[in-house]
Amino acid sequence: MTDSNIIKLTAAEIASKIAAGELTAVEVTEAHLARIEAVDEKVHAFLHVDREGALTQARAVDAKRAAGEKLGPLAGVPLALKDIFTTEGVPTTVGSKILEGWIPPYDATLVKKLKAADVVVLGKTNMDEFAMGSSTENSAYGPTGNPWDVTRIPGGSGGGSSAALAAYEAPLAIGTDTGGSIRQPAAVTGTVGVKPTYGGVSRYGMVAFSSSLDQGGPCARTVLDAALLHEVIAGHDPLDSTSIDAPVPPVVEAARNGSVQGMRVGVVKQFAGEGYQAGVVQRFNESVELLKSLGAEIVELDCPTFDLALSAYYLIAPSECSSNLARFDAMRYGLRVGDDGTKSAEDVTALTREAGFGDEVKRRIILGTYALSSGYYDAYYGSAQKVRTLITQEFERAFEQVDVIVSPTTPTTAFPIGERADDPMAMYLADVCTIPTNMAGNAAMSLPCGLAPEDGLPVGLQIIAPAMKDDRLYKVGAAVEAAFVEKWGHPLLEEAPSL
Repeated sequence: MTDSNIIKLTAAEIASKIAAGELTAVEVTEAHLARIEAVDEKVHAFLHVDREGALTQARAVDAKRAAGEKLGPLAGVPLALKDIFTTEGVPTTVGSKILEGWIPPYDATLVKKLKAADVVVLGKTNMDEFAMGSSTENSAYGPTGNPWDVTRIPGGSGGGSSAALAAYEAPLAIGTDTGGSIRQPAAVTGTVGVKPTYGGVSRYGMVAFSSSLDQGGPCARTVLDAALLHEVIAGHDPLDSTSIDAPVPPVVEAARNGSVQGMRVGVVKQFAGEGYQAGVVQRFNESVELLKSLGAEIVELDCPTFDLALSAYYLIAPSECSSNLARFDAMRYGLRVGDDGTKSAEDVTALTREAGFGDEVKRRIILGTYALSSGYYDAYYGSAQKVRTLITQEFERAFEQVDVIVSPTTPTTAFPIGERADDPMAMYLADVCTIPTNMAGNAAMSLPCGLAPEDGLPVGLQIIAPAMKDDRLYKVGAAVEAAFVEKWGHPLLEEAPSL
């Protein structure tokens, strides 16, 4: 097979061909490394490409097969890893100058699981600094372009991972989702992204932004590929106190047996209205009709507390960020500025944080520190946590009436780079549909549901399931994906002309 054929294969197809001896893991890895070399100057999906490390992993897979060892379901499949997970011997920057050049001495649990499954990690992808953003414009190393149109954003904070998928630089990727940072990039790049149930995937070794909201998850170009990756990275981890000690839901089985026949699908009144692009609304409404035609019962839901989610999130997340980022003090690791022997530790810390953190990170630290300060804690942070409880209860009531909830993933398609750079509120509104799920800890997926007629850019359909019912995402997602492919072929992820 030629490189151009190899990079268009799904992860499941690649693994099958490697196991059958039709391709070697080295051939597959080299094809994707060549693709990165050819297009990443335009896309800027990667911050670090670990060429030698990837080829070493690939050779190990080929050696296992030659020795007759049984290979796992993703053995030899390349993956792009968001630069928020510590990776032994490989730079981990979290998109920030404050960790520029830092080489971790250990692997995150998720990375250990990938290596144990013989997944080939190609390198680390670009992201909004410390995962704070909705566009990957806040990276200290420059923005990533959307492969559909490199002058537009690829979503955020995991825009590097989603762009790598859409540009055929990798068939699989890992993202993290604090308020929508897996699903929103998936929506605007025409890929699949899943936020597992909070605690379903270990956070050990994942650099923290907002600890009660952060969740790593799988990104792919098909629902089945996402399920296969989900099964690899999920599971209980004693090193993570928030990790759920329960069996991983049967996500792969659900993806292989997609169906919505007899399911009750909720449509929330609050996920519509002013600010939603006409083409996004049109494709969402068509998706609802498609679900109905596949045998689902559509139930309208009124969830008024969802309107408060954005406000509560932007008190809780910055507060936790203020606490978590206090560890970057120039004393233990990372950047150190002003240590000339004449300045106090406090001065060095201040100078380092001034030089090392970007504007968005500083904005959120200031917001969070204020919300947690004496005299304001109860009025702001405490009140936001009460709203969070109400949102969780609202979801519980909704899931008594329906099996899953659907909505647009994001109100608009990918906007031009720089368009919202000076308007934080407009940027924050990109996550209005995704944030409620993080507040409640539920599982959610975004998958492509067509292109917006006005600009020809991808639109995402969001599916939300109750906590620990992640398999429902894949059951519904696989059914929708199959129906789209049957009706329109697979034009949802054509290679972008600009590449």
